[in-house]
Amino acid sequence: MSVYHQARSRSIQFLILAVVVVILLRLFYLQVVDSRYRQLAMDNAVYAKVIYPERGIIYDRDGKAILNNTIIYDLMVTPAEVRGIDTLELCRLLDMDTADFRKRMVDAIVKNTAVRPSVFRGLLTKELQARFEENGWKFPGFNLVERPLRYYPFNAGAHILGYVREVDAKEIERSKNFYRQGDYIGKTGLESFYEKVLMGQRGVQYMIKDNKNRLVGHYENGDFDTAASAGRSLRTHIDIELQQLAEQLMNNKVGGLVALDPKTGGILAMVSGPNYNPNDLTGTEGSANYSRMVLDVSGPMLNRAIAGRYEPGSTFKPLGGLVALGEGVINANYGYPCGGRYNACGHGKPACTHTGGGHAANLRLAIANSCNAYFAHIYRMTVDQSKYRNVKEGYLHWREYLNAFGLGVKLGVDLPGENGGNIPDTAVYNLENDNRWTSCTNLTLGIGQDKMLTTPLQMANAMAVICNKGYYYTPHFVERIEGDLPDDTSLTNPYRRKHEVLTGIPDTAYRAVIEGMSDVVKMGTARIAQIPGIEVCAKTGTAENYTILDRRRIKLPNNSMFVCFAPKENPQIAIAVFVQNAGYGATWAGPISRMLIEKYLNDSLSIRSKADSARISAANLMPAYFRRLQQKEDSLRARQWFKITNDSSYLKRITQATHPSKRPPNKPAQKEPTMAWLSEERKRNGVEAGKTR
Repeated sequence: MSVYHQARSRSIQFLILAVVVVILLRLFYLQVVDSRYRQLAMDNAVYAKVIYPERGIIYDRDGKAILNNTIIYDLMVTPAEVRGIDTLELCRLLDMDTADFRKRMVDAIVKNTAVRPSVFRGLLTKELQARFEENGWKFPGFNLVERPLRYYPFNAGAHILGYVREVDAKEIERSKNFYRQGDYIGKTGLESFYEKVLMGQRGVQYMIKDNKNRLVGHYENGDFDTAASAGRSLRTHIDIELQQLAEQLMNNKVGGLVALDPKTGGILAMVSGPNYNPNDLTGTEGSANYSRMVLDVSGPMLNRAIAGRYEPGSTFKPLGGLVALGEGVINANYGYPCGGRYNACGHGKPACTHTGGGHAANLRLAIANSCNAYFAHIYRMTVDQSKYRNVKEGYLHWREYLNAFGLGVKLGVDLPGENGGNIPDTAVYNLENDNRWTSCTNLTLGIGQDKMLTTPLQMANAMAVICNKGYYYTPHFVERIEGDLPDDTSLTNPYRRKHEVLTGIPDTAYRAVIEGMSDVVKMGTARIAQIPGIEVCAKTGTAENYTILDRRRIKLPNNSMFVCFAPKENPQIAIAVFVQNAGYGATWAGPISRMLIEKYLNDSLSIRSKADSARISAANLMPAYFRRLQQKEDSLRARQWFKITNDSSYLKRITQATHPSKRPPNKPAQKEPTMAWLSEERKRNGVEAGKTR
């Protein structure tokens, strides 16, 4: 072979060798170094199935599961894997239109990218689940994933236990992407407060897909799978049977109720009215029910037991007595010559139910007879002491006492949404009175009025201070967390600290207050709370109510308040009940408290209480003006909807409901809605022509 041909042959050999080396290097890079194609192959052949953990179970004091889990399915979609499907068939299968399909696909891509699984349709009904299991192989990119669903076996404790919902974009951002689209998070109640304990840890299973997108087995025998870890459970102080009774008694009523163990601060029962079944916010109808309740002006989602602000009225008087005792301005034998009115400020107010000084001859009698003049006067004595430079300084000191009792501040219960009530600052009175005011300006603070506002939780805790003779533990639900971790102490330690408020007052002084509250039950306004064999200590309260609606100031029925504890010796339960627009404290709140004490201490109800339970449970005390308020709110929303969408159907429906003049021709005339609710409120409250009876 010529030299020329030999050189050419070598060149061709080198060229071929170089091409082979390049190809081998490229193959090595693609298969070993660059994982993109391996990932694409994996995505085509392997499905990463998210395993959602079961949330922790919540138990009552007797070990009954009051919040548990069941299983339901979510339909997940990975948009990048959806190709060649019959969209119309899938829409028929899922009972949706194509516009809804497109919107859900776009939402999944925008919120979670095209390559990550997103919830396409959550919480499928059994029927839809069965349909998709049969036909799912036709729709690559769609898969069913098990979802533990919260279940409330006793249909009780909605405001305590709370509910969970899918995380939104803001929650994902706040968690720095710890939560992902499709995760659920506690929104309210214990579900929210103890989220880190209850949530658990998601897992993943890598499943092999066949050419028809069916899952046929575990990838690599599950070696790469990660197991889901269930959340940890909570053991609580809740007595679920007491809770159920309390909810039954507060049915169709507005207000709040708290029952707790004064020795530990453990909350036995808590109810807010109006209430709802917690199972209404789970499952396929959860979103629709949530939307309906959020728009309800009666506020079923509001926990009035911790966020409702009410004048305590006469239920505050025992506390006012303790502050005066703590300051040393009175002793248990101090009396006031009340003649039926308090005249020391020149206007004869407040008035008293009794006349003749004997009814307030000492602290015990003043509590038993609920003497307004007595408690207004000892308030003034407290803030006007000569050791203070002026009334403002004295008032601030008096306010500090109340804050120490837990009034005017948040107690720190293990629920979100607590309100601190209101014990006004001096700045309020300075502004309203041009910086010139005296103890006569706000003397009705001494009888739980003026600008004083408290929550049912605060007043139940105040009863614990009295029966413990000066101390309390912060009210709470959770007794312990199963599988305690060091980080749990930040959650549990605040409820193990003893708050000593007025432990320096002599036992004889506390005895006078306690005996006075016992006399209220034996011979005073709380006789309805008498229980054979159990000595109950209580105080009733009543507060006037007004509202302004349709440019009218309307007198509503009074708020009914009742606070108590029992037994007198070694108390085991303390209760506060507030029922809005229900009349005197002993009319409704008193019997409710009595039945709760009876149930808790005797584990049963007497024949008398069973009859009262049926009567009170059936009574509808929902304020009539809510109907008119709902009409106004619905009308406003309908107008806003019309402005945004130009759709008048909602507005027409609301207009026909609120304006009977536009009724169909053959429909009989009805009373104009505004006057209808007004007439009902007047009838209930004994109001005629704008004057109280």
